Amino acid sequence: MQFSDYFDDLVRATGFLSRLPLPARHFEGHDGTLSRAAAMFAAAGLLVALPSGVLVWLLSVLDANAALSALLALLVLIGTTGALHEDGLADSADAFGARGGRDHMLAIMKDSRIGAYGVLALMTSFGLRSVALTIIIAATGGLNALLIMLGVAAVSRGAMTWHWSRLPSARTDGVAAAVGMPDPAGARFAVLTGAGLFLAFTVWAMGALAAIVGLAAVAVAATQWTAAVRARLQGHTGDTIGATQQITETVGLVTLALLL
Repeated sequence: MQFSDYFDDLVRATGFLSRLPLPARHFEGHDGTLSRAAAMFAAAGLLVALPSGVLVWLLSVLDANAALSALLALLVLIGTTGALHEDGLADSADAFGARGGRDHMLAIMKDSRIGAYGVLALMTSFGLRSVALTIIIAATGGLNALLIMLGVAAVSRGAMTWHWSRLPSARTDGVAAAVGMPDPAGARFAVLTGAGLFLAFTVWAMGALAAIVGLAAVAVAATQWTAAVRARLQGHTGDTIGATQQITETVGLVTLALLL
């Protein structure tokens, strides 16, 4: 492929994962599938997290309160993604928390309403991320917090692609089925890119031990979640892919915060 093809894939992956304004020419004549563009999910994670990370850095320069900076950064991140991944986490929590078999779980995931398990999952995820990010900002400074946010964003979106590629589609309709399966080589590239970026940024910000422990925690979280989805649904959905991002991002941030 030419460089322009990789750039097109990066823009398409970013467009799928966020609401960032992007040039329309990269989407003209494209069929909407993400089989090839999924390889760039980890790299797209950098662009998605950059606005909130830069905000943290700027607020630290102004000596702003770390807790308030963390909350504002998460709000910017949610606005950038359009709460895409949070929606997946909430729907997955409702489905896995409900009684019933596979068909009932899939029906719950298609329901736009949110239940008690979904609310609790969102509260837990947002609470843990905000506290963890507060600790990271206070202990490492704004620039290092920016680097950590970029690394976590990359590895969590690489984990999305891994989860997506490891399971068949749980149904024939829905977002995940419509955009296709990731190319095997592309899935490997996304995982390796995400892991590499996480290690590079975290080693710079916190050291090698923290980077290795953090990556191991993310890998365990992604593996266990994928195993649970396989056991209950026998396949992925767009919601379980989004939940993968939220789970691994939360685990990554919390693990690094605990190491400070």
